[in-house]
Amino acid sequence: MEGSGEKSREEISPVGFFVSRDVVHFREIQPSDIEPIMAIERASFSSPWSARFFLDELKSPYARSLLAEIDGAIIGYALYWMLPIDADVHNLAVHPAWRRRGIGRSLLEAVIAEAGERRLTRVTLEVRKSNQAAQRLYESLGFVAQGVRKGYYSDDGEDALVMALTLPDTLRRP
Repeated sequence: MEGSGEKSREEISPVGFFVSRDVVHFREIQPSDIEPIMAIERASFSSPWSARFFLDELKSPYARSLLAEIDGAIIGYALYWMLPIDADVHNLAVHPAWRRRGIGRSLLEAVIAEAGERRLTRVTLEVRKSNQAAQRLYESLGFVAQGVRKGYYSDDGEDALVMALTLPDTLRRP
């Protein structure tokens, strides 16, 4: 999109005021990224997705992905679906060494921006009821609790909080 003034998904982007001199690159996930992604997945979730499930999820016609890297090191990712009306975030994680630096926020902001560009009405996600840090992040971006999915997580039967962000008309660009 050279010269058009529009941002590319692969554009270099500084992340918030937390990451000082580091520059984060965003791009789509490739199958060759699976090994470092799985390391982040295992460090982030008590019941991580398998590599096969992750790769199968990427094959869906609705699936979109965003990978964050600094100096070639993969530090976070988001996997989400762009559906006809809503975007649904399926998986979002940041390497433990890079948390609390605005990277998760930037990944989610990119998903929200894409949903707005596609003129979708909202972004939804599920989060463990015990994951207060993630809930605070989502709430800071305008997500609101919509309900509870009882026993949603198969590893321990924990409930999921369903959260949604309704996109304002100003974000849904023609």
